[in-house]
Amino acid sequence: MFYQRKMDQALRFGDVLRGYISATPNIKEPLIKEPIWPALNEGYTIGINLPIFTVVLSPCCSIGKKTIALTPLIKLQSDFFKNPYFAEDFTRINRKMEPEKSVPPDKWAEFSQAQKRTRIEEGQTYVLVNLFVYEKHDLFPKYTIRTQEINYYMIDFRNTYKLNCQEIITPQRSPLDSKCLQLSTGARSELRDKIAFYYTRVPVEDKILED
Repeated sequence: MFYQRKMDQALRFGDVLRGYISATPNIKEPLIKEPIWPALNEGYTIGINLPIFTVVLSPCCSIGKKTIALTPLIKLQSDFFKNPYFAEDFTRINRKMEPEKSVPPDKWAEFSQAQKRTRIEEGQTYVLVNLFVYEKHDLFPKYTIRTQEINYYMIDFRNTYKLNCQEIITPQRSPLDSKCLQLSTGARSELRDKIAFYYTRVPVEDKILED
């Protein structure tokens, strides 16, 4: 079960919400030239959107004080269909998997024996580490990819943003009418595990220094 049948009367990590805007600052380069404080719209723009749905990425115990971290639900990538293991159930992307299942069969066949051996020795691991797929639901609008109509959606951890809302006081004292879906305990645990992996990966250059 991916979604909780009965939702809590509180905002939770992983909840699907509606009614919250997103804002994305855009710059060509760092604004470090004189004058230090640029005039309005000089050197930057801010994209404002109202996603149909957003997902809570604040930990449950950190929701409140009129602030919340969100990310928009977005459509899947068409390349996912190239991997039959994904296409059978797109939520498999959320979990660790055997290396031979992480790529399409034709790509795996192109690997040398040494490459295959290295990957197999690494064991199960996450792929598409910045993405987490939300199970299809009747609430979600359908869309077409590669002639197939689906209503799976996903989030990208790189799209996380902070939003201030005067009505978000605590998880319980929040605009609960904006809450649409709540993850099951198992699905929320998978989201927590994958986003933790995303933020705690050790860069290759650091591993070299540690060795």
